[in-house]
This record gives sequence, structure tokens and C-alpha cells, in this order.
Amino acid sequence: MSHLAISQGSLTAPVGSDFSIRRSVFKTQSINFNDKSWAPLLPLDLKTKNGGLRNQRIVRMSVQQASVPKVAVSPLQLEDANEPPLNTYKPKEPYTATIRSVERIVGPKAPGETCHIVIDHGGNVPYWEGQSYGVIPPGENPKKPGAPQNVRLYSIASSRYGDYFDGKTTSLCVRRAVYYDPETGKEDPSKNGVCSNFLCDSKPGDKIKITGPAGKIMLLPEDNPNATHIMIATGTGIAPYRGYLRRMFMESIPKFKFGGLAWLFLGVANTDSLLYDEEFTKYLKDYPDNFRYDIALSREHKNKRGGKMYVQDKIEEYSDEIFKLLDDGAHIYFCGLRGMMPGIQETLKGVADGRGRTGRRSFHN
Repeated sequence: MSHLAISQGSLTAPVGSDFSIRRSVFKTQSINFNDKSWAPLLPLDLKTKNGGLRNQRIVRMSVQQASVPKVAVSPLQLEDANEPPLNTYKPKEPYTATIRSVERIVGPKAPGETCHIVIDHGGNVPYWEGQSYGVIPPGENPKKPGAPQNVRLYSIASSRYGDYFDGKTTSLCVRRAVYYDPETGKEDPSKNGVCSNFLCDSKPGDKIKITGPAGKIMLLPEDNPNATHIMIATGTGIAPYRGYLRRMFMESIPKFKFGGLAWLFLGVANTDSLLYDEEFTKYLKDYPDNFRYDIALSREHKNKRGGKMYVQDKIEEYSDEIFKLLDDGAHIYFCGLRGMMPGIQETLKGVADGRGRTGRRSFHN
């Protein structure tokens, strides 16, 4: 899975099993924007042709006045840390947690199965929104006999308080990786994804070895509670945004009262593939001034050229508005399959060129 984050006119993309985009705060090395290769971290700083910095004003959105009840969370000490927890548990000494629940969250017509998995860590493996957990599936590493399986990283799909709002659980959004023989059309279990199938097949009470939390790139900046956040996801890339949005709209956080704009774009195959749609639809109803929600269904929607509608087509559809928000200081994030990035990159480049912008690619190790 890939994550990409842009903020304040800066685009950043780490590559790997888990990566994000947000405002670049790292020293970077410039790379030609026309270079098609992708690297572990990719920022795209959009500037005017004369090299001048764009306006950094923050858009201040109107705050929803209606009183919408929010859920009390605890322990509030989770708000006290100045830095996110990192690698509290490492692969050689993982934490043994317990599966709390496993739920299929797609309809019967969805291609493939996606599960929402709640893990009880007892409050011992705290994390921040946008981070990832590592999971070590049971069994022996086939490439290293006698050694455990390698760690698989999964973006966390809950806020730091978890689905039960008590700081003791975390949630993962996992698509079951299944392999079908192209000649016979039959499933070949020997080639199925080891960890995704372990997770989707788990039952309440099962033990699971976890590591982490990992990641600092995809964290939600909260220094300005009235900022604009544009979130673009494909499939299970929705995970970190679910955590962001629960924190913004569902939970009562004394130190964080969101009054800006959160704009979510989600690309999936069809209606049955939509993830957490009920939650997002409720936010849309309860906070119409602060939340926008657009979907791209590749097997049901058509783009303006008559082809399949992918998330980059939605970005293009709203490109003028998106770039205006970026000009005014919005943060933009991408999370999903790495294969979506070339299309999004070309869309952004085309729109930037049309608006008299030039791009700069940067690499961060």
C-alpha cells in the first residue's frame, strides 16, 4: 500500500507497504518532475512559474452551529504526548495482543473480501492517527527455515482511542489476498496472502503478534483546527482517514475542536465495495459545512471521456477547487495502492501546467 500526503502546497509520498503524503518537514533532494520513477518519499512543491512562493493563507471554513452529540473518550492522557509513539515493540520482541472482532465490511457484489479487524492491546501499544501496526503472522518464514514470518505493515483504521473509545483497541482494514490460477480459474491457497488471510480468518480471542507503531509522515496536523484537509484514498487506503474523521467528527476531544473542512475522495470498484460508508454519510449529514464526500466507482461510474471513473478522474473534476484550496494552505493526502500514483501524478501535473504552475519532485530517505 502507498501513502502520499500534500500540505500547504507540498506533496510527499513514501513508498512501501504503508506510506503517506503531508506537509514536508524533512530535508529533501530535488528530482526532475518528469522522472517517472517512484521513490520512498515524494514531495511535489507547486510554485508559480517565476519561482515565487504561493500564498500560505489558511482557509477558514464556517463552523457547523448545530449541536451534534459526540462520544466521550478516555484516557485523555493520550493527548499529552508531544511526539508520537514509535516502535514501542520491535519484530524480535512483539506484543501479543488479542483479536476482539472480525467483520466483513463489503457487500456480496464486491470483488474480493475486506474485513474490519479490532485488536485489543490493553492500552499497552498506544499510537496516533495515521500510524501503522506491524503484524507477524504465525508460522515459519519459507525463505528462512526456523525463523518467524516477516512483519506486514497495516495502516491503523481507528483513532488513538479505538473503536470502543477507551484507548485499549486498534482497528485494521484488511483485504483478503487470494490467488486464482489463470489457467484453471481455481483458487490456489498456497499462493494466497499469508497475513491478510490469517487476519480475516481470525476469531475473537485469538492471539496476534504486533509491532510498532510505525510512521510519522501521515500524521494529522492539528496546529490549526480550522485548516482544510483533502483526503484521497483507493480501497483499504481509507484506513488512516477513518481515524482522522472519527477524531474530527465523532469524538469529544477537549484539546481538539475541528472547525475546518475535511474533503474525502474514495475510489473503489462498485457500491458494494464502499468502506465505512455509513460513518461518512452520517458526518455529511451532521456537518455539511465541514465535511465533503465524493466517491469514484470504477465499475459503475463513467468519467468525462466515457471511460471508467477512477479517483484521479474525480480529482480532475474538482481540480480548480482543489488547487484553490491548496493555494490557500490546504493539506492533501493520498493513501492506497501504489498503482494509483502515476495516474494521480499525471492529473496533478496536467492541472498544474494548465494553471501556470511548475512542479518539483523531492526524495527523502
